[in-house]
Amino acid sequence: MKKHYWYIILTYILMQLSGILGVRLLLALGFFEDKPMQEGLQYATIYWTIFSFTVALMITLLLLRKERHMRTEKIHIPQAVFWSIGGIFLAMIAQSIAGVIEMKVFGIEPGSENTEFIVELVRITPMLIVVTSVIGPILEEIIFRKIIFGSLHKRFNFFISALISSVIFAAVHMDFIHILIYTAMGFVFAFLYAKTKTIIVPIFAHVAMNTIVVLMQTIFADKIEELQKQAEQLQFIFGGF
Repeated sequence: MKKHYWYIILTYILMQLSGILGVRLLLALGFFEDKPMQEGLQYATIYWTIFSFTVALMITLLLLRKERHMRTEKIHIPQAVFWSIGGIFLAMIAQSIAGVIEMKVFGIEPGSENTEFIVELVRITPMLIVVTSVIGPILEEIIFRKIIFGSLHKRFNFFISALISSVIFAAVHMDFIHILIYTAMGFVFAFLYAKTKTIIVPIFAHVAMNTIVVLMQTIFADKIEELQKQAEQLQFIFGGF
């Protein structure tokens, strides 16, 4: 593995751990002291997350500045567009299949506490969407697909490389109950990277999928709930006949 790849991984790890001190630092400096303790803690967590992810992305892109592997000229634009859009559906299908397996085979109820927590923070500060839908996926694709999967794929076949990188990707999300879902998505993004030979494609698919999920559970949540109620009412009415 290239030397600067280790620096990028170290940057990512430090970013993930920085909240332990960063959130406390913001509170100690008097930020959000006008808010109740629990609410102030939430705001400190949100703003430190935005800050740390942004800095980590800037450092990562700086370390990758001399590389040309992220450019799209290595494949035809129509092919990149096809797999970028198709990758969104592939990821959603993989997520759905994994969810059904979890429910039917392992008895795991649908719904993720990790996702619910993130959605709740986004509702408090919509600006966090920039992290959950853009910065986060970009960093994850660089780390888990370009660096980890890419390095493993030089030595092992696709399945082994995708499995190892996807399990690590799933573990980092700290949602072990739904580790199968995250692993399945990791396989899809690894496939997109291996197929197109450019990290831009899985980045686009990952960004788009996260954006859709967050928007569906925040901005459009009320409308979706209303449509569900209307559907249930129609089912009741026609069921009566």
